[in-house]
Amino acid sequence: MAEPVKSSPSLNLWPIGNCQVSALVDEQGSFVWGCVPRVDGDPVFCALLNGDSQDVGVWRFELEGQVRSSQEYIRNTPNLVTRLEAEDGSVVEVLDFCPRFERDGRMYRPVAFTRIVRPIAGNPRIRVVLKPMTGYGASTVETTNGTNHIRYLTGRQALRLSTDAPVGYILEGRTFRIEDDTHFFLGPDEPFSGNLREEVRHMEQMTRKYWQLWVRGLHTPLEWQDEVIRCAITLKLCQHEETGAIVAALTTSIPEAPGSQRNWDYRYCWLRDSYYTVQALNRLGALDVLEKYLGYLRNIVDQAKGGQIQPLYSVMGEGELDETTAGWLAGYRGMGPVRVGNAAYKQVQYDCFGQIVLPTVHGFFDRRMLREADVRDFENLEEVGEMAWRMHDQPDAGLWEFRTRQEVHTYSVVMNWAACDRLANVAAHLGLEDRHQYWRERADAIRDKIEAEAWVENGDGGHYKASFESDYLDASLLQLVELRYIQPDDPRFVATFEQIERDLRRGEHMLRYAAEDDFGTPETAFNVCTFWLIEALQMVGRKEEARDLFEAMLGHTTPSGLLSEDLDFESGELWGNFPQTYSLVGVINCAGLLSRNWNTIR
Repeated sequence: MAEPVKSSPSLNLWPIGNCQVSALVDEQGSFVWGCVPRVDGDPVFCALLNGDSQDVGVWRFELEGQVRSSQEYIRNTPNLVTRLEAEDGSVVEVLDFCPRFERDGRMYRPVAFTRIVRPIAGNPRIRVVLKPMTGYGASTVETTNGTNHIRYLTGRQALRLSTDAPVGYILEGRTFRIEDDTHFFLGPDEPFSGNLREEVRHMEQMTRKYWQLWVRGLHTPLEWQDEVIRCAITLKLCQHEETGAIVAALTTSIPEAPGSQRNWDYRYCWLRDSYYTVQALNRLGALDVLEKYLGYLRNIVDQAKGGQIQPLYSVMGEGELDETTAGWLAGYRGMGPVRVGNAAYKQVQYDCFGQIVLPTVHGFFDRRMLREADVRDFENLEEVGEMAWRMHDQPDAGLWEFRTRQEVHTYSVVMNWAACDRLANVAAHLGLEDRHQYWRERADAIRDKIEAEAWVENGDGGHYKASFESDYLDASLLQLVELRYIQPDDPRFVATFEQIERDLRRGEHMLRYAAEDDFGTPETAFNVCTFWLIEALQMVGRKEEARDLFEAMLGHTTPSGLLSEDLDFESGELWGNFPQTYSLVGVINCAGLLSRNWNTIR
């Protein structure tokens, strides 16, 4: 008899979620990561970061005699089907989803995970392993139970499993035969209302309908539609809908490279990452994400009261994100530390002002918005512009968040130029000629400073430097075109791009920078930088090369069609937190840029 299949941790993960909670499901259909009551909460499922200890912090169904598994999402949804097959021909399918649909005039998105196990062939026997943990993996939880439920005492907010499976078998870890669809609803600690079987099936149907209708409203490119749709759904899963915040990734402490100690908690809202996320989704017409996020931004600006704006906040807008470690978790493949919180909140990163202004400006021009921005919104946004002007030439930690040095980073200065430039555009749109002139003069002054301080002549035609003080290159300089600071055929950009490609490109991939930083020399490529490279290749006319490189990057996606933050440019293995919003944005943007037009088939 074959032993139960247990996966060692990998990033071949399938996210499910409902914009309140999410779970990452591994190749065997196991929940190996999931936090409650929201994305930055306690990971009750934490086997992903528990080294070789894979029997706790997990929820899986072990099919007796299992020999293989396969997975796919239900079309245009995050609802996942895992097929488990045994050596005797027995087969079960596990359907996983988190409920999300409109009910009683509001969105129903409970702190709940729902699973349906269906017998497909033979006489399948399964064992349910449901071992949530508490205190960031410090201990397994105690239980109480009734006839048809089990309560898991996961701290202040207990979880209740309502099921039509035999509760005793689950508690005692016994294997039992599955002869009919069996339902599991792990959610709020309250009696399940209604008929479990009928209600869970109704939830799945309504959740499926919600997502498929949402996808139907997207304006996708002609080519690579499936890839774009999957990335768009996953980006939406990274939004905490209650506040509108968008997290950088769903995980913490997946190393950027093996044993590198570059393990960071990404379950927070970086203004920079969120700017790129809403920019990409805007191109697809997903205005619901933008509208929610703009509400979050308005609260952040109100809270700052004209003072310093941090680079990141919690999904609830909390500013203090003290960084600690969960020493009892071994880490991804045993590569700790597992960090909770992120000390980058203490840093000054002055690009954040531009990343507030740029998405907010959209609301002044887009007539589809439910809430149109007006003169009062412009006046509030001017406060951010004043900060951008005041700090535009001051040293900061930069977008790569150097922890031990500060310089005047060119990317940050260009973002502050963009803030003033866009405010001038809005003022002109609103007919405020004096404010238009005011912000145009400031934008021009910042441009003059960039040209004087960031440009350096050399034997290769000169280039923009990554900082005013140091003559080195980083991939963020490729964003000068995206930010409309410079045209792609400008000799200064062409020369800069040629030298960036020469210094930072590694085969089909791109480093963010090659210089040694706080943790040594970077060992992996930064996936979004590779997408920036692809965009630059397209814009300078190397179109076939851009397409080939894009197809190569799509070949590195997980079976779920997603990417993490980093990639080993020699082995092709993914590293870093997952799924990474930056990387998914790269897929969407490049697909839109490279795709044939819909008019070619009409």
